[in-house]
Amino acid sequence: MYPNLYYAFKDIFHVDWSFLRLINSFGFFVAISFILAAWVLTLELRRKQSLGLLVFTEQTIIVGGTASISDLIINFVLGFVMGFKIVGAFITPNALNDPQSYILSGQGSIPFGLLLGLAFAGLKWWEKYKQKLDKPESRTIRIWPQDRVGDMVIFAALFGFAGAKFFNNLENWDEFVKHPLEGLASFSGLTFYGGLICATIALYFYSKKYQIPFIHLCDAAAPGLMLAYATGRIGCQVAGDGDWGILNSAFISDAQGKLISATPEQYNAVLQHNQHFYAEQFATSSVHALHVQPFWGLPNWLFGYNYPHNVISEGINFAGCQGNYCSYLPISVFPTPFYETVMCLIIFAAIWFFRKKFKVPGRLFAVYLIANGIERFFIEKIRVNLKYNGLPFHPTQAELISFGLFLGGIVLYWLAPKIKLSKAKAV
Repeated sequence: MYPNLYYAFKDIFHVDWSFLRLINSFGFFVAISFILAAWVLTLELRRKQSLGLLVFTEQTIIVGGTASISDLIINFVLGFVMGFKIVGAFITPNALNDPQSYILSGQGSIPFGLLLGLAFAGLKWWEKYKQKLDKPESRTIRIWPQDRVGDMVIFAALFGFAGAKFFNNLENWDEFVKHPLEGLASFSGLTFYGGLICATIALYFYSKKYQIPFIHLCDAAAPGLMLAYATGRIGCQVAGDGDWGILNSAFISDAQGKLISATPEQYNAVLQHNQHFYAEQFATSSVHALHVQPFWGLPNWLFGYNYPHNVISEGINFAGCQGNYCSYLPISVFPTPFYETVMCLIIFAAIWFFRKKFKVPGRLFAVYLIANGIERFFIEKIRVNLKYNGLPFHPTQAELISFGLFLGGIVLYWLAPKIKLSKAKAV
């Protein structure tokens, strides 16, 4: 496992670059997923524009003016944060040993923060000064929907992150009540469906503001959403963030943390020896496990993985290991993030290949909802997740939402031909 890029580069390229400790592996892949989603969304919006389904809006701007006070303040703040935290990480003792605690703390370098803040503000002033005209001019420019992808991605990221945290804390309410500040500030603990729902609501209002037909925006976003989800799950697998499956009793970990095949007697012995850990993890003395042996010559880790050096320090510690990321799971679990990456890449490829065959607006997004719902509903059957005990069939939050998305997709597919779209007008 690679909790951050420092461990990945050290293992793969044999370099010791401490500054890479600041880049969390999960966050890195989330950033990549947003970039890929933005790229695919831009391609789809351009395609829809060429079909005459989207139009531009006009905006009046002032060119040739000097930098405003707000421009200088915003750039100073950005530079100050980078200097205070990023540069400060290299001169603050032990900051790189525990980057997450450092980033959430009040530690940093005020002198470098001020220096970089002034540099950013100065560069903004110089940029505007070079473009200065004797008399500033008012110009009208055309902005197409694909020109707004950057804003849409930032908008979706902000509301998506807030929604992911909210739904995760809602799902783990008992733990959140005990430690509310940790639940809100922690970088871990994100629920994809919470982010999807809140980001979709936010983009609905954004599309209304800028005259972008929401149903076309949804269709354009469908392939990118699936690709982004597949990429994000790579981060879950690489970092070992706890988003894994139930136990596979076919494998246990030896004293060095290596996976070995296990008999039922060996599995029960390890389970008994670590009963305190599993009782705390599953909040019950009953542990759900399956016994699945590898087949078709596939590697063992595809069926059972123990997530050594996982980012959440889950499991038992390696002998002699000190500091962070010293844990591994005593019994293997199904690597469900990897399964989801593979399944979602296949779904993305299918959506991308057949997207031009969908002539009715809304039906492509409906197919995305159906496929997403089916994939997540069935993966939940072998995932570790809290269940709602207030209902007779004890579903997880993800099962309820995925089933809702599946039904919503079917309804949308049926109703899509009846959705009336106003004729596009350039404004």
